[in-house]
Amino acid sequence: MSLARITDLLGKEADDLLSYQCKTFPKEQLHTPSPDFVDRVFALSNRNPQVLRNLQAMYDHGRLAGTGYLSILPVDQGIEHTAGASFAKDPLYFDPENIIKLAIEGNCNAVATTFGNLAMMSRKYAHKIPFLVKLNHNELLTYPTKYNQIMFGTVKDAWNLGAAAVGATVYFGSEQSDRQIIEVAEAFEEAHAMGMATVLWCYTRNNAFKKDGVNYETSADITGQANHIGVTIQADIIKQKMPDVNGGFTAINFSKSDPLMYSKLSTNHPIDLCRYQLANCYMGRAGLINSGGESKGASDLADSVKHAVVNKRAGGTGLILGRRAFQRPFQEGVDFLHTIQDVYLAKEISIA
Repeated sequence: MSLARITDLLGKEADDLLSYQCKTFPKEQLHTPSPDFVDRVFALSNRNPQVLRNLQAMYDHGRLAGTGYLSILPVDQGIEHTAGASFAKDPLYFDPENIIKLAIEGNCNAVATTFGNLAMMSRKYAHKIPFLVKLNHNELLTYPTKYNQIMFGTVKDAWNLGAAAVGATVYFGSEQSDRQIIEVAEAFEEAHAMGMATVLWCYTRNNAFKKDGVNYETSADITGQANHIGVTIQADIIKQKMPDVNGGFTAINFSKSDPLMYSKLSTNHPIDLCRYQLANCYMGRAGLINSGGESKGASDLADSVKHAVVNKRAGGTGLILGRRAFQRPFQEGVDFLHTIQDVYLAKEISIA
């Protein structure tokens, strides 16, 4: 896809998003994606050679191979949002083989989905695309609905089915977050010992984070701190929602903050908000991938291209996009993934 096509999809925001220069954290202080990212960052860490090999396998797979960027297809919605609600638009995906086929045809770096999906297709596909096994989920069959991530399998199970990496979610700010942090930290330690990379869905969830009609669960300051806890428990890659607001700590009046967080370290510009998230990922030593969000229909492609541009220009590592790809006909989903990847392949789009 040409830069003209990207510019067209960005619409009236194109000039601002493509030419904006960040004055908060200088890009020279960041550890930005590059072909030698694993060598520059993780080869200096405590990660063992097997982890380095599996990280490199993900970075070297698909259309973005050798760029330092990642395009991952995540499909854990069969548990997180119920299979019916997730796959009704295209029942093809009740069969897990088609999830993996979409990731392969979409030239993704990896496919992230459930134990059941990957175990069922393990021998056919584990050597054809890196597997990222989601360890925990929020099940939706409890009434009234509760929001609590619980383990669905073991790290050894993930290793046995050929996983290159494991993923998990922590609902930071929720009643059960302490237990989730402990469980995930232990699981990530075991995964690293067995040679697998680790990816953390650093989501915040608390009804008290919603005030005066604003949802601060996607606030840059709150999600940034969630990221910082995530890299503290040794996540190699952080998955986070795109920030669309700031000042959650001060609006809710909790935790600790500094006025410089809002005057010097960030602004209301989307690239600055995303860069604040990245700064909390050890200045990019752990890659930041932003999630695609729910499918809204006709606006999905333009919205996702905008998110990709914001993530890339902030110094992030890519998008992890699921529903917007699999909740449409198969070939449209493939084309959708390719369009987002084109943003990361466009050399004209630089880090702000």
